[in-house]
Formats: sequence, C-alpha cells, structure tokens
Amino acid sequence: MDDEDDAAPITPDFYPYVWHPLVRAERRDDGFVVVAWADGRDLPCYSLWLAENAPGLGLEPASRESTIDPGQLPAPDSLQTAEVGPRGELVLRWTDGSCSSIHPGWLRHVADARHLPGSYLPAREYWTAATFAEPPSLDGSTVMEDDAVLVEWLMLLCRFGLARLRNVPATEGFLHELIERIGPIRGSNFGKIFSVRSIVDPDSTAYTGLNLGQHTDLPTRETPPGYQFLHCVENTVAGGWSRMTDGLAVVAELQTRYADDYDALTTLDWVWFNRQRDEDHRWIGPVIDHGSRYQPLGIRAFYPVRGFPHMASADVPRAYTALRRFSAVAHDPRFQIRYPFTPGDVVGFDNRQILHGRDAFDTGDDGPDDGNRGGGSRFLRGCYLDQDDLYSRLRVLRRRQATA
Repeated sequence: MDDEDDAAPITPDFYPYVWHPLVRAERRDDGFVVVAWADGRDLPCYSLWLAENAPGLGLEPASRESTIDPGQLPAPDSLQTAEVGPRGELVLRWTDGSCSSIHPGWLRHVADARHLPGSYLPAREYWTAATFAEPPSLDGSTVMEDDAVLVEWLMLLCRFGLARLRNVPATEGFLHELIERIGPIRGSNFGKIFSVRSIVDPDSTAYTGLNLGQHTDLPTRETPPGYQFLHCVENTVAGGWSRMTDGLAVVAELQTRYADDYDALTTLDWVWFNRQRDEDHRWIGPVIDHGSRYQPLGIRAFYPVRGFPHMASADVPRAYTALRRFSAVAHDPRFQIRYPFTPGDVVGFDNRQILHGRDAFDTGDDGPDDGNRGGGSRFLRGCYLDQDDLYSRLRVLRRRQATA
C-alpha cells in the first residue's frame, strides 16, 4: 500500500510513501505521542504538530498545506486518544469529537530524517585533480527532451559542484532555454544572460583577454549566486583554457596544514565593492564564510572587487599573508583542473564553493569589437541560478521518476 491507495490518508506533500504500519502509539501526559514500528524505530510527535498535519483537521487537501494559524491551535491536551488503526495508521481523536488518520509511511520518513533539505539530493563530495582531469561530462544532445539526462546532470552538479554537458546547440539563445527548464534565471548587474567576450572598453576584467585567477563571482552581494553556467558558442582563440578548483578541498587543506591562515580567512572581514560606473554593490564578509548553523560553506574570493580591509590595522598583514596562502592552494596543480571550451559545451558549477579562473588568451588587434579580432573569437554566454531552484527541480524530477 502507498499514497496512491484511495484508502490511504493524504499526506502534507505530494510524495509517494511506502506503507510502514505502526505497531504502537502511546499518548503521553506531556502532549507527545510516541509512535513505533516493528523494527524498533520510534518517533515522538507533539500533538499540535500532528494537528497541523492531520487530514480533516489542519491539512488542506488540495494544497497539502496547514490551515491553522498558530493563534487558533487547540490546547495540547485537546488530543484525547492516539492509537494504531486496523491497517497500521495513526488514528487521533480530539475533544471536539473529530477524528483523523496519519499515514504511517509519512511519519516513518520523518523518523528516518528524509524530510530534511538534503533529502533526494546526493551528498556533496570534494574532489582534487586526482579525481578527474576535466569536469564530469554527459552527452547533452537530448537534454531538452529527456528528463533522465537532465536529472543525471543535476545529480552530478549537486555531487561534485561541477558538471558539463557536451554536444548542445552552439546558439546564442540555447542557454536561456536550458536554464529555464530548471528554474528562474537569477539576474544581476550583468543582466539575465550575459556574454563573456573581449571588448574595447570593459567594465569588468571578465571582458578582457587577461588571465583570471581562481575566484567566485559577485562576492559583493549579500547572497552571491548559487550556480553559474557558461555556454561556449564560439572559440577559436589561442589560450583561454578554463580552470576549476574545489573550494571544499582548499578549505580542508587550509584547516589541516595552515591553521593560522585558515583562522584569518574565516574571521577577518573585507568590504567587497564592485567598481562599475553605473553600479555600486557592497557587502562585508570574510573570504571563507561558514555562515549560520545550516548554511553551507560560502567562499568570497574575487580580487578585482575586494575593496577594503574591515579589520584592526594590526590584523591587516596577517590577512594578506592568508590571502597569498589561499591563492597558492587554489592554484596548486594538486587541486586545480584545466580544460578548453569547445562550442556546444555547457559547464555548470556551484559559485559559492567552486573557484573558477581562466588562462589569458590572444584578443588580436585593438580594432572594433566585432567578436572576430585577429586573435580569433572566444564567445561564451553565462547566467546564474539560485541553489534553491536547482535543488527543488531535482527533487521534483526524482519524485516523478519514482512514481512513473
């Protein structure tokens, strides 16, 4: 029996659940109900939480959301009895005479911690140059039609923070279509979709042929973009190879071998300030930001927009010593991979954890910016996507696979 059974209680979401019949339900005087299964697993459930999620009481059947404002919740002792029903469901009776049943498989997924944000997502693994020489790659020729290919790519992105599609159309509009198949594109001062190519009067070092050291984008923002995607439309230049470094591996190396530098990188703040003519975004934070209790690691590391030390003068020398160490580790061949861009490639990466860079390339003469200078043409299209939207899309796609 599962959630598709007409007799099964509806659940507070749209996932299918295997029927895990209960063997015991005990109502305690402290307002909790402890439910248990035959294998010994149990789960304490507060009565008001059960009320919020109970069909026929707090649960609205169409939206699967709770309808009870906290001020309207019943008293904890309004739960009169809790017992196991004839099929192993949890049966609740309330002092107002109402009765509700709770799906035991839904309760079991809470007991097994399958309700947490990491559920249905692969665990993040850090990598080095010994793990692979180029980004983990898939044939993306059918990604617009085949959900299985999209799921596999998104799984790789979550697992390694880096993954590539090959053999997609090398057209200017393709990236927009691809990313909106995942979720809404996150705009920035560069627009929704931006072009990465050398121009005559650049307002960012990205629009030059200069070498770019390992960095993350937009550390000037309160919350930097989660994922970045780069699509190669054309590439005939000499040089310009892309470089990637896993920030998780860098942080682990710093913690293990360079404790003083790690302390400076995690505790000393900088003012990050983008220096454009028509934009002025600023934020304060350390290079390595462990954030709040449940926030994943974030790295702010783009030297063109690291504006001002925001620390005691006595700390500035050691802050710069730590920056030099951070860069040395991020560029160490043990941690960094290099590869060329080929037209029809789309590379996605976690912008808060993966450090990316670029070798210098020949832009040719200083003539008009027609994208076809003497040194050849390197034309990428890029955009950002919030992590929440990518994770949500992957969970839904995997749910559909499970019910197909």
